[in-house]
Amino acid sequence: MASVRVSRPVSRDVQQQQQSKMLVNGNGTTPGQDHEREKRPYGMMHRTASLPMMPAFMVSAPGKVIVFGEHAVVHGKAAMAAAISLRSYLLVTALSKSRRTVTLRFPDISLVHTWDIDALPWTIFSHPSKKKFYYDLVTSLDPELLAALEPHVSTISKGERPEIRKIHQSSASAFLYLFLSLSSPSTCACIYTLRSTIPIGAGLGSSASISVCLSTALLLQIRALAGPHPDQPGDEAKVQLERINRWAFVAEMCIHGNPSGVDNTVASAGKAVLFRREDYRKPPTVVPLRDFPELPLLLVDTKVSRSTAAEVAKVSSLIKVHPAVSSMMLDTIDAVTQSAYELIASTPRDGHDDRFMQRLGDLIRINHGLLVSLGVSHPRLERIRELVDHAGIGWTKLTGAGGGGCAITMLKPDVDMNTLSTLLSHLGEEDFQIYRTILGGEGVGVLWPAVLKNDSEEEGGEDIDQEKFLKAVGNDGVERLVGVRDGNRGDGWQFWKA
Repeated sequence: MASVRVSRPVSRDVQQQQQSKMLVNGNGTTPGQDHEREKRPYGMMHRTASLPMMPAFMVSAPGKVIVFGEHAVVHGKAAMAAAISLRSYLLVTALSKSRRTVTLRFPDISLVHTWDIDALPWTIFSHPSKKKFYYDLVTSLDPELLAALEPHVSTISKGERPEIRKIHQSSASAFLYLFLSLSSPSTCACIYTLRSTIPIGAGLGSSASISVCLSTALLLQIRALAGPHPDQPGDEAKVQLERINRWAFVAEMCIHGNPSGVDNTVASAGKAVLFRREDYRKPPTVVPLRDFPELPLLLVDTKVSRSTAAEVAKVSSLIKVHPAVSSMMLDTIDAVTQSAYELIASTPRDGHDDRFMQRLGDLIRINHGLLVSLGVSHPRLERIRELVDHAGIGWTKLTGAGGGGCAITMLKPDVDMNTLSTLLSHLGEEDFQIYRTILGGEGVGVLWPAVLKNDSEEEGGEDIDQEKFLKAVGNDGVERLVGVRDGNRGDGWQFWKA
């Protein structure tokens, strides 16, 4: 364990600077020490009631796509998932010491709700038989704790449509379960504001991205994380990412019930993972691919709603009717996924040349063809593939369950920009939603404090405050504000690197 820094009494301004450094520059604590810190408000040293408890800070985590292995993974085969540069962003703004409220704001889904901190069910969450600490592994939700949350969640968005109410209440449940598990009754008042550039409900890991943001922010606030910082040892970063991932999985359980854990793993660590789940009574086997290259990607949304359950059932029915042929196709998809893994694992970072890209592209094309044979494509998905193939700029496959949803296109090296522009125009004319993104990028990151230097004319950099964050229009507005665009991160962002 890293040692705890003990500071001499200093001025309030210097204290704030030192506390900021302590959170992001690697001072870990032992479980017992950190538990004691959780019993008092963060940074509570000679503060007046009129001052906020800490500077505003921001956390960000990526979405994900399935690159290889859809549907085969349901039947015990391997699949590969990778991070994309579409991300969620969480701005944490502390209120004055005299305030006793906590607010969750998610304007992209029209959710805003405020709770009285002192009215929350701290007694049951802190009971010795229930209390969980930041270092605990939580693999299931406690029914009594969920029941204690019910009165604080059931009134949210009561006038909304059932599907909207479900999203709002599950999001609130995930937040409160983590907030009450990791914080304490004396925690400082805060506003947690979420913006996301990840399409919701498109199979791109938006909920996992948000869960990772919430987990990271709450762990930072109780000083349970070391780093990230440029000199952080890889083993230490690995411990921090695992801690974030564990609590993000708890939030995912609140939202989905029985998640695989893959989405939050990718959102935490970034890059890519190979995963397999042969027994659904056990967690999947997950192998990180830290050398997965960052590749330009077109993500195209068909705007056709799809049902994962319906597409999975379609494949299961085909297996019953044609067991031998279907099993061979699933085995071949597994072989494609394994071949992609071996290609990536065996290629040095400076070896991602045209030959490497062609081999990886071939595997993408083969995987898509097999998914078509399983019957899970859609005319709109095939239209995307047809337009890309005609332009000759990359390799396309459906991603996720199919039957609509999204397609991904891995672009060829040195794509002609005029040809790409023409393709994008054609896709737009046919009412496809297009996202230019990066495959295999960074995982969770922190901007502490929420100030970007970049090209800002403001003295000391540009503060990202509530007003600016809420007024940012669309994905472009959010990315311009937070300084992260097309996989390039702004000055000040730090990421854990295992």
